[in-house]
Amino acid sequence: MASCAGLALCGRALVVRGGSRFLATSTAGSDDDVPFMYDCSPAEKKSQENKGTVVRRCTALTFTASEEKLLVADKSGDVYSFSVSDPQGCGKLELGHLSMLLDVAVSPDDRYVLTADRDEKIRVSWAAAPHSIESFCLGHAEFVSRILVVPDHPELLLSSSGDCTLRLWEYQSGRELHCCHLTSLREPAEPWGDKRSAASRIAYWGQESCVALLCDCIPVVYIFQLDARRQQLAYRQQLAFQHRVWDVAFEEGQGLWVLQDCREAPLVLCRPVDGQWQAVPENTALKKVSAHLQGNWAMLEGVSGMDAGFSGLYKATFDNVTAYLRKKEERLQKRRQNPPPGPNGQAKKMKPEEASLRCSS
Repeated sequence: MASCAGLALCGRALVVRGGSRFLATSTAGSDDDVPFMYDCSPAEKKSQENKGTVVRRCTALTFTASEEKLLVADKSGDVYSFSVSDPQGCGKLELGHLSMLLDVAVSPDDRYVLTADRDEKIRVSWAAAPHSIESFCLGHAEFVSRILVVPDHPELLLSSSGDCTLRLWEYQSGRELHCCHLTSLREPAEPWGDKRSAASRIAYWGQESCVALLCDCIPVVYIFQLDARRQQLAYRQQLAFQHRVWDVAFEEGQGLWVLQDCREAPLVLCRPVDGQWQAVPENTALKKVSAHLQGNWAMLEGVSGMDAGFSGLYKATFDNVTAYLRKKEERLQKRRQNPPPGPNGQAKKMKPEEASLRCSS
């Protein structure tokens, strides 16, 4: 089954998704985007590069569970599929939204394609016939930034949003099972305590049923525990860092990798110790990967100067009704105090009800 790995920097600069054999990347340098696929199987002496083109900028991509297709979502709301076995083939339009897509996922049996958009919706479509919609997961009050089908509980879906919530769904029926409000987990003294934020990454570790949630532009990783039997999420702790965190990913047998904006220490490895996640001392694996990142730091450092990935997706609201009612009341007050003249130049006689209103005022 395909799994997620690598980077998802602010949802903009670099999107990487990996399966057991293939790796897909997309750089968002312009509206015309070019996804790349690499064959990383041990049998290949050299990685093979397959390149396709989408009409608009890629916002998310993922492999199907069979790894036969790469699904690419773009900013215009469309999902295209690219065949892994036909590197020169054109992308096929699978489905579309009327809103920008922010994430795409597939069920472990390749039966459903799940898409999340800017208009607070999560759509569950049949993979064999994407025009046929199984359900909608509705409840978020802002754009849905990330979705993740729980690998060892394939009927469950995790989603995050600009409304600062993490939600658990039974996605085939569209039923919401649990909702965690992140604002209730923050301390008032924290500099980001009252800041709106959307999750830029959801990672899951089946060994301990742990969920790691990374919020956009906040140097904190929230740790939750999934109780599948009770169908709920339990908050465990938050990990704070000195630098901006770019991405998080679990690795079986290692722990939680945290990529941060610090060239001297780009990676932090955390493991559970007595029920609490802690950073571990530097080891051989950590040194090796950190040295590789430091040698290719130019690829990553440009991201640190970019604006927040989701800040421009919040919808602006305007309350013009209140202003209209206030101005209307001001006009009525002026009319009561200075009634317009009658046909002979005299002030119009006020009706009894108008006179009573004037006296009461």
